[in-house]
Amino acid sequence: MARRLGRQFYDSDHEIEARTGVRIPVIFEHEGEDGFRQREAQTIDELTQRSGIVLATGGGAVLRAENRENIKSRGTVVYLRANPHDLWLRTRRDKNRPLLQTADPRARLEQLFQERDALYRECATFVIETGRPSVNALVNMVLMQLEMAGIVPSNTEVSHEVSDTAEGARAETHDVAHDVAHDVTGQAGGSDGDPAQAGREEAPQATPAAPAPDTLSR
Repeated sequence: MARRLGRQFYDSDHEIEARTGVRIPVIFEHEGEDGFRQREAQTIDELTQRSGIVLATGGGAVLRAENRENIKSRGTVVYLRANPHDLWLRTRRDKNRPLLQTADPRARLEQLFQERDALYRECATFVIETGRPSVNALVNMVLMQLEMAGIVPSNTEVSHEVSDTAEGARAETHDVAHDVAHDVTGQAGGSDGDPAQAGREEAPQATPAAPAPDTLSR
């Protein structure tokens, strides 16, 4: 998505890891979830003040009101909504998600989904039901919604050459697989590539949420 729009891509989790020099689970181990959330809030506050970017946030970012306010007021937010079963399929082999390192990660995903879905919707300019389409199909769906809303130019190239492993095509996060993203999100598949596997290719359904006051100034 970032490549198609000519924007720079950031992932808040990757930024935190780059700045600390350690992986997310190590931060959780030494600072706990509260320590990580503080780092996350500082990173998101900084990144959402930048112009011309696509930002993927961690799944738990919406837990803090300041994060919700920053992403809503500073950009256009696309919530790529997936059901807990699909989230489990995407994350079941991922050891870099501290909140899913439990005896029953599937039940944990169900719990996280129930806790966070309403918060994601609160932030979202658009809600897109992802299913399990290809990365390219989902990128095209997001672009179509943004173009129809006049958020990006209608002449944005609809290419079919987006790599299934592009950095701007990540739907999962370190602790739960559905995200909210600042500006225009390029999240359409996980870092493990699961959503790019052969599967349902039908177009996902998009549902506009309450209009946001911004017009993609960043």
